[in-house]
Amino acid sequence: MSTLGYPDQHFVNAALGWLDLHVAAEARAELQQVSTANACRPAVLEVWWRVHAAERHWDEALRVAEMELQTAPDRMSGWVDRSYSLHELRRTQEAREALLPAVKKFPEASLIPYNLACYACQLGDSTEAQQWLRKAIARGERDEIKRLALNDPDLAALREEILKL
Repeated sequence: MSTLGYPDQHFVNAALGWLDLHVAAEARAELQQVSTANACRPAVLEVWWRVHAAERHWDEALRVAEMELQTAPDRMSGWVDRSYSLHELRRTQEAREALLPAVKKFPEASLIPYNLACYACQLGDSTEAQQWLRKAIARGERDEIKRLALNDPDLAALREEILKL
């Protein structure tokens, strides 16, 4: 993000600070000050996605995630943000299909198989969900992923299996 320069980097940092304080409206106001030249940079788009997600404006979040993917297909955030937006729009099968190519593209990431576990569970495929969750654990911090999974409403149907991991 440091390549944005002043004052745009300042606006992005301020927006992130407001998001940390759960004040999306102020984050939005900061991002609206970013120059036109930098407005579609991946670092700015990622923060815009977080603003829309915080406001639960999933159609806008999806639009921004698509822009993220167009401008930076090698950044994981666009892939995850797009699928998460689709899932929140109740388009979970589409979210799953949109995220599957990212498994090979980002082989070290635990978030991708974790999200796929959530989608599989919500689609009623507990076997697939368990397989994805095991992959997420293999790629990441076991205890942290297990803690997240136990508290994730998308994985509630797997609670007993998660406890055994």
